[in-house]
Amino acid sequence: MHHDDFKFEPVRGLPEALPSDEYILWQGAPNPMRLAKDAWKLNWVLGYFAFLAIIRVIMVSPDMSLTAAMAQGLPFLLAGAVVAGLLIGVATVQARSTVYTLTNKRACMRIGAALTMTLNLPYVCIGNAEAAVRSTGLGTITFELIGDTRLSYLMTWPHVRPWHIRRTHPAFRSIPDVNRVARIFAEAAETRVSMPQVAPVSYPAAGGLAAE
Repeated sequence: MHHDDFKFEPVRGLPEALPSDEYILWQGAPNPMRLAKDAWKLNWVLGYFAFLAIIRVIMVSPDMSLTAAMAQGLPFLLAGAVVAGLLIGVATVQARSTVYTLTNKRACMRIGAALTMTLNLPYVCIGNAEAAVRSTGLGTITFELIGDTRLSYLMTWPHVRPWHIRRTHPAFRSIPDVNRVARIFAEAAETRVSMPQVAPVSYPAAGGLAAE
């Protein structure tokens, strides 16, 4: 039986239907393995357990054969493999529950595996954006918000710039083809911010004079 945890969404990744003058330009999600490396520091974890295994082998090697000494380091390698598997699993769940969206008016983030939330970031509230690009084409786009908008670092992690706790910077983490996505964002944001704003004007009653 097919089950869709997000079947209540009128539009994938969004909590409500888009207005008639808004449309989707791009949607995507983090790459699970890259997210495990970037957010969960998978390579550092593997390196730590490998270091423990090497230290163990060095410590016991004077008292036994090389084969026996290497066997002493095996439990550390197995433990590292188990932890790495758990981290990859968590990152995969996070990636699959995440939808990043760019429309002609805003950037949206549907995030959270257990507690799902959607962040709407209008382009007029984004003061700056930075793209970190890897040689593989994967990368992260970080948004610097302006005004009084505040986001919880813990509630939005790992979809944030690391270590910016006092002023949380939301981010599209570990996405494929980040250069193309950055261009889409830049063009849409520039168009949206430069649009003239038309304010309503109240005219005086008939026979009155409008104040200059």
